[in-house]
Amino acid sequence: MSTVTRFPPSPTGYLHVGGARTALFNWLYARKSGGEMVLRIEDTDLQRSSQEAIDVILEAMKWLGLTWNQGPFYQTKRFDRYGEIIKKLLEQGDAYYCRCSKERLEEVREKQRANGEKPRYDHYCRDSNHVMEEGLPAVIRFRNPLTGTVIFDDVVRGKVEIDNSEMDDLIIARTDGSPTYNLTVVVDDIDMGITHVIRGDDHTNNTPRQINIFHALKASLPTFAHVPLILGKDGQRLSKRHGAVSVLEYREIGILPEALLNYLIRLGWSHGDQEIFDQDEMIELFDISDINKSAASFDMEKLLWLNQHYIKAADQQRLAKVLAKRLNKRGIGLCGGPEANEVVEVLRDRVQTLEEMVDGALYLYQDFDEYDENAAKKHLRPVASDLLASLSEKLAAIDEWEADAINQSIEDLMAEKDVKLGKIAQPLRVAISGASATPPIDVTMKLVGKERALERISRALKFIEQRVQNNP
Repeated sequence: MSTVTRFPPSPTGYLHVGGARTALFNWLYARKSGGEMVLRIEDTDLQRSSQEAIDVILEAMKWLGLTWNQGPFYQTKRFDRYGEIIKKLLEQGDAYYCRCSKERLEEVREKQRANGEKPRYDHYCRDSNHVMEEGLPAVIRFRNPLTGTVIFDDVVRGKVEIDNSEMDDLIIARTDGSPTYNLTVVVDDIDMGITHVIRGDDHTNNTPRQINIFHALKASLPTFAHVPLILGKDGQRLSKRHGAVSVLEYREIGILPEALLNYLIRLGWSHGDQEIFDQDEMIELFDISDINKSAASFDMEKLLWLNQHYIKAADQQRLAKVLAKRLNKRGIGLCGGPEANEVVEVLRDRVQTLEEMVDGALYLYQDFDEYDENAAKKHLRPVASDLLASLSEKLAAIDEWEADAINQSIEDLMAEKDVKLGKIAQPLRVAISGASATPPIDVTMKLVGKERALERISRALKFIEQRVQNNP
């Protein structure tokens, strides 16, 4: 039998890192097995689901490269099918109408809590033989077995066993006739031929209930693999403060998709001490039986480290296009500035994200209004004025504005003034970039351009002069 996995996001919010990891594990296992992955949109929560969320999920999946073979299928388009199954369960005695009011159910639960019992439905309507009547609201409950045990072998957790007496007669259809989660996923998994259900272990409690529905429908069970959740570094469930944001927000800050995928696969899975995996290696090496049983911790610093690795290794032209696009998004054009591929080459080893690269490139394309306060205070002092003025004269005489010629002018000045490089380079960096950290100063000057470089040195000299006048 061919392997078929599924990724079934609920469009009640964005695709976060936990969901993306689940999608990745399903995608990898399908690819490794020569099978297929189904994309299913579980949108039966009509009040909370939205088209906007669906669009964001699909965009995030495409950005990550997690392409699906079948779908997307929408549960809201399958209500007739669910209705057929619910009718079948009613006819064969595996489901029944329940007319208990919310008030009665709450009263029952209160009494159970008071007696130290687990709150659950008390089977009041289980054998009442209710039929659907116009005007009388009723839900439909699944008739869960009262005796026996549900046992299944989870690929990650091992043997899982739960007594049927521990489970409720769950609602499979609401009063408006709409189906509920545990019913729809079983019907979908059967109809779509799902062979492996790989999902977060927060669904483990649903699995025995779903297995009983599989049995009632006389359907084969898929293989289950429940993956431990991702926690924050503090051991708490992942939240926004830990990094549980939309996958597309990582794109916005400049994380490369291959870096995020590489990071996600290492959250709960490993292959020895290997940290870097390309896509082919992921597919070749991944197996659900190697998923760790313990929860993984999200570490933003580790993700940034990986992203830096992939930025260094990425194709230069690809990064140049991304840089140009991100600069344009900020209203900055490349006209009059250096070629984007030249900028990429000098900045790629100095940044952890693409947005950091954009930040580091701004002064190469546009003038800045202010100097970094600490950098100016430390380096744009009267003692630097003579050095900057003398260097400006030498730079103005350069015919071919190249890094070698710029470097030679700086070395000549060092020899003439008997000073070390830092005495010239640091004031020059602040004058040229507004800050004290840049790539090598000769390369930086070359990228800035001769005219703009001389203008900025002149501006720095005026700044120093004004500083002296204000502080005589």
